[in-house]
Amino acid sequence: MTARTAIGIDIGGTGIKGAVVDLGTGALLSDRRKVPTPAGGRPADILDATVRMLEGLREEFGALPVGVCFPAVVKGGHTLSAANISEEWIGLPAESLFEERLQVPIHFVNDADAAGHAEVRFGAAKDREGVVLLTTLGTGIGTALLYNGVLVPNTELGHLELDGHDAESRAAYSAKERDDLSWADWAERLQRYYSHLELLFSPDLFIVGGGVSKNHADFLPLLDLKTPIIPAVHRNNAGILGAADLAAAGLSAGRHTAQSL
Repeated sequence: MTARTAIGIDIGGTGIKGAVVDLGTGALLSDRRKVPTPAGGRPADILDATVRMLEGLREEFGALPVGVCFPAVVKGGHTLSAANISEEWIGLPAESLFEERLQVPIHFVNDADAAGHAEVRFGAAKDREGVVLLTTLGTGIGTALLYNGVLVPNTELGHLELDGHDAESRAAYSAKERDDLSWADWAERLQRYYSHLELLFSPDLFIVGGGVSKNHADFLPLLDLKTPIIPAVHRNNAGILGAADLAAAGLSAGRHTAQSL
């Protein structure tokens, strides 16, 4: 039986966020906690910061599975890349390290994949059939590819080469800020990127996440695409929701044995 409550943790380059999630509704049952990501983003320091962020939640809510979304390719509980964090994470058995430290079932997942899963379960992609591509526009571009609600993990389409450049180096929100672009000028770069994704995947829906999606009215209407493109429902909470739900699903499938907190 799938757990109805879980903890979701979103580890990023600047902050570590977490909350207890009601998996029936997607609502947060606790305050959203946040601590700064330690300078350098080394594994031991991030583990320590995560423990501090969780203080009190375990005492209040008891033994719960924990999902962790992370800015890396994640396979078999190992982090195989590192974005805006220490390269010490590359090849690390991150899931096992967190389980040993926290003494709780852990499920690690790529951060954009967690956001995509959250939109399928609780947001803009719920009950949508066909190919859905979620993109998170921030420091880089994270992507989640879904087909009939099923996630194809670790797509990393922000790293497609376009016009001799890594796509995210030109089209991420950080590029807009770095180059002091107007919304219209940035939209021209997004047009090139999303048109290329259309060519490769013929999607049925684009969903745009990341903090800048709250300003979607300033740039999405400027795009001329064959594919509908809409803002994500769960912006800052998407990683927390998706990680929590995937952790509970993993526990239900028997990938973990529940331990006492």
